[in-house]
Amino acid sequence: MINMILRFIRTRILRRQGVRSPFVLFLLLLLWSVLISWQLAEAIEPPAITTVDPVPETLQLGQELYLNTCASCHIAPPPAIFPTETWRDIIQDTNHYGIQIPPLVDPGRLVIWNYLRIFSRLQTPDTAIPYRIRDSNYFKALHPRVELPDSLTLRTCIQCHPGAEQYNFRSLTPEWENAE
Repeated sequence: MINMILRFIRTRILRRQGVRSPFVLFLLLLLWSVLISWQLAEAIEPPAITTVDPVPETLQLGQELYLNTCASCHIAPPPAIFPTETWRDIIQDTNHYGIQIPPLVDPGRLVIWNYLRIFSRLQTPDTAIPYRIRDSNYFKALHPRVELPDSLTLRTCIQCHPGAEQYNFRSLTPEWENAE
């Protein structure tokens, strides 16, 4: 496309004048610079977050705050792994799995809560609220053929999901890609 534009300018404008105008050369240089800058900007743009579920624009700030807050210390699990009740307790508790953390404050807490509330699931009335991934029935249902280790942690996710640290749980290691 760039070549077509340059060829048009060269054949239609430059040849009619018979002399290369400094103004036309300046325009060509400007056009070339803009196009190169645009291509470079696209090339260095960070990759988009590959989420488990598409996130509407109205909840993207909540997802971003969730990732910035939680994934700064550990892999941020997808909200559906835990029921809504678990997330409500987790974001209100400053004793985070035995580690003291600063409390989340409003309005950020409310924005994160809205994202987690929408993308988590309801707790079935006949089961206890899980606070560990190994106790989550939904997590077990998502991994029916996986023999889960006794010491299941968030770091364990990387063994099968190499993109987990980038919040990409759809990517799988080759041994699981074609599993039915």
